[in-house]
Amino acid sequence: MSKLDLVVGFLEDDPDQASLVAHWLEEAGYTPRLYRSVNEFRRRQGAEAIDLLLLDWMLPDGVGPDLVSWVRSSANASLPIIFLTARSTEADLVRGLESGGDDYMVKPARRGELLARVGAAFRRVGIDGRGTDPIDLPPYTVDARRRRIAFDDVEVELTQREFDLAVFLFRRHGRIVGREALLENVWNLGASVSTRTLDTHVSRLRKKLELNGEHGWRLVAIYQHGYRLEQVGVS
Repeated sequence: MSKLDLVVGFLEDDPDQASLVAHWLEEAGYTPRLYRSVNEFRRRQGAEAIDLLLLDWMLPDGVGPDLVSWVRSSANASLPIIFLTARSTEADLVRGLESGGDDYMVKPARRGELLARVGAAFRRVGIDGRGTDPIDLPPYTVDARRRRIAFDDVEVELTQREFDLAVFLFRRHGRIVGREALLENVWNLGASVSTRTLDTHVSRLRKKLELNGEHGWRLVAIYQHGYRLEQVGVS
C-alpha cells in the first residue's frame, strides 16, 4: 500500500478483537495500528501519525473517555474518534460523546457497520475513505491522485518529496505531526535521513506555498515535537 494511505489506530487489549478489526481495516485499504494500553498510545504518539482512532472503553490502565479528553486537549484536537465498546447504556453513550468522541458503536462489532462509520468519520473531516479526494483548504487545493497542488488555482511545482510532505501535512492540518512520523511516512521507515533534511524540505515547502500566515495558513515548527499546518486565527 502507499505510504500515504490512511492510518486507523485501534486501542484494544483483547488480542482476538484487535486482530479481527485490524483484518477488516486492512481488507478495506486502511493501515491499522494497534495499541494495547493508554500508556502505550500516549508514548507512541510523538513518533506516529494516525488519521482516526477506534478505542474500547475499559482498558488495562484507564478508561476511554479520559483518554479522549486528553486527545482533545492535545495536538490531536481534530482527530476523528469512534468508541467501540460493550457498554451500551444511554449514560455511557452520552459520556463518551461528551468527552469528545465523534461516534459510538456497541460490541460485537459488525464489519459492514464499522467500515461505514469509519468512512463517514473521514468524510466529516473532508476526505474520502481512502484519502484520495482533493483536499480543499482555500486558497490551496491538493489532489493526491493527480499529484497536483494549486495555490489560487495556479499549480505549484514541487519535487516528489516536497509533494508527499505537503500531502501528509495538509491531510493532518491542525495537528502536530512528529518528526519521527514525517521521516517514517514520507522518507520510508528505516531510511537514513537527518532531521536537517526534513527541516530543509519544510522550509522549501513553506516558501513555495507561501505558508507564512498571509494567506490564511502557516506551517510552524513546534519545539521538541515536529510541525503543524495551522489556520491563522483558529486555535
